[in-house]
Amino acid sequence: MSKFHARRLPVQLGPAAWNAILGQQGAPRPLDGDRTADFVVVGAGFAGLSAARRLTELQPGARIAILEAGRVAEGAAGRNSGFMIDLPHDLASDDYAGSGDDRAMIGLNRQAIAFARAAVEDYGIDPNYFDPAGKVNGAASPAAEAHNRSYAGHLASLGETSEMLDPAQMHELTGSRHYLSGLYTPGTVMLQPAGYIRGLAAGLSARGVDVFEESPVTGFAPEGGGWRVRTAKGSISTPRVILTVNGHLESFGVERGRLMQLFLYAVMTPELDRAALDRLGGRPRWGVTPSDPMGTTVRRIDTGQGGNRIVTRTCATLRPNTVPRQSDLTRAAKVMRRKFDERFPQLAGLRMEHAWAGHLCLTLNGVAVMREIDLGVYSGCVQNGLGVARGTLTGIGAAELACGQRSAITDHFTAEARPKRLPPRPFQEIGANAVLRWKEWRAAKE
Repeated sequence: MSKFHARRLPVQLGPAAWNAILGQQGAPRPLDGDRTADFVVVGAGFAGLSAARRLTELQPGARIAILEAGRVAEGAAGRNSGFMIDLPHDLASDDYAGSGDDRAMIGLNRQAIAFARAAVEDYGIDPNYFDPAGKVNGAASPAAEAHNRSYAGHLASLGETSEMLDPAQMHELTGSRHYLSGLYTPGTVMLQPAGYIRGLAAGLSARGVDVFEESPVTGFAPEGGGWRVRTAKGSISTPRVILTVNGHLESFGVERGRLMQLFLYAVMTPELDRAALDRLGGRPRWGVTPSDPMGTTVRRIDTGQGGNRIVTRTCATLRPNTVPRQSDLTRAAKVMRRKFDERFPQLAGLRMEHAWAGHLCLTLNGVAVMREIDLGVYSGCVQNGLGVARGTLTGIGAAELACGQRSAITDHFTAEARPKRLPPRPFQEIGANAVLRWKEWRAAKE
């Protein structure tokens, strides 16, 4: 059994705006002193909270402790764009078409959606935070329309329905004349990600799960046939540890040199007043992903989700030390202001209320790390930019492995290859960021 020491802790840049617009949370409960638990889950994002919920299903009455480095919904989950996508969504491709067993992946993604829907019902989470509205791939150029047609053909070959929207329909939906067309797919659930995560944590707490915030794990080591998990002010003795820290798995010494640590950036408008809404037009809720995966994602939300606002997300940088840079966010914010003005000239010049960076993790071969990594230590990490659905699945799978349970989820992820090794630094960082800038430029209007 190995000793695991956290070499780095999460660093956030900018507010988790989805969380900020919901108002203040109650006071945090940090871990203080020593205790025991049947399971310790490290990380309270989509994967960690899903793992904890699955543990309550598999082992009712088990003592479960969740350790979160910051506040619930202040980390990557509260910085996510909230698309819980059921279909193939390969970010490395031109048109999202997958390259593996897409029917199997669709089935797993829909299992994740069903799991989340049941949690919303069981825990009384506001249904506004879980909206099965579908999404649109927006196209602003002939090349993008070709990507959409290719993707639509791929979906048809899988027996999946989609609908092409013409310019008038896109304008009626979004209030923007930027898009030449769109491809609507009905199965995506649009989350208010912070609201959903807050509700999940509150529901688990109400059922006896200990959720400790502001309690970053500094490491864990073997002790008496199990593990002693330590924070700055306390520790927990447990036979089973579940790591749901996405790319920070590498911070614990696991898969070092094999995980791509990226940051994506987003801005959010202030709440739009009646005059701005009248100029904008369109429907009160929608989500548009770009037909080119390196393009710009746009969402509009309404009062049920934190106010009438528009969220714009684009730009990516690779930072192997998992520390975002203010210069990267400043550059991205300028790009996003331009993208916003291009889409909504009737609101051009509108000041953005929030700008932030969000951490995600990819592997060269698109695999997750969902397996037992040491005796009694399980990983539900590496979401490949699909944090909501993939995070839910890897969290469920890690919990099932920890309970000796086999399922379609565990079979899928444990059969995946190991992440491929990355080029050495600094070539990794220089080369990847050059490619990302080129892809961003190539995406153009998208």
